[in-house]
Amino acid sequence: MAKKGKAEKRKTHVVRTGPLAKILLLLLLLGVGWQLYSLRSQVMDAQAEKDRLTAQVEAKRQENAALSADIAEGGTQEKMEEIARNELGMVFPGEYVLCDGVN
Repeated sequence: MAKKGKAEKRKTHVVRTGPLAKILLLLLLLGVGWQLYSLRSQVMDAQAEKDRLTAQVEAKRQENAALSADIAEGGTQEKMEEIARNELGMVFPGEYVLCDGVN
């Protein structure tokens, strides 16, 4: 019976903490919470940056597909005229160019 009494005494061991330990634990929990909030903000910023870059990549893919189609099509007369008008300012005889004063 002496063994039973010792086993029962071991089960009833209670650790008591003072107010300083409770305050320290509360401060620790607040610090961890603040860090999690900060990380959440960083994750949201990174997600927005990822979305922006994904949109840029898609725009470049579409541009590359259009350029590949132009290359496969070859140099047609219409394409050369379009390039000459847009990039070199070509004007056919009899056409008028109106300028609004803004370059």
